[in-house]
Amino acid sequence: MSNPIGDPGHGHSPAAWTNVIIMLIAISIGTAALFFDVMWLVLAAAVLFVVGPIVGLIMAKAGFGANGPKYQPKGH
Repeated sequence: MSNPIGDPGHGHSPAAWTNVIIMLIAISIGTAALFFDVMWLVLAAAVLFVVGPIVGLIMAKAGFGANGPKYQPKGH
């Protein structure tokens, strides 16, 4: 479903939000782990950071992206 105004959505979709939330959690964990010098947790957070865009891409392919059939845009 295209927006009549021509607005591409700017990432306001479940796929984009899930991607960003996963990445923010990873950055938060990684920052705290670096502060407390827990290097294995820093590396785990780096892996989680890379997982975020992968999950977002999978969700977008499943139809939850900005132009996907399972996404219903909300009015502002």
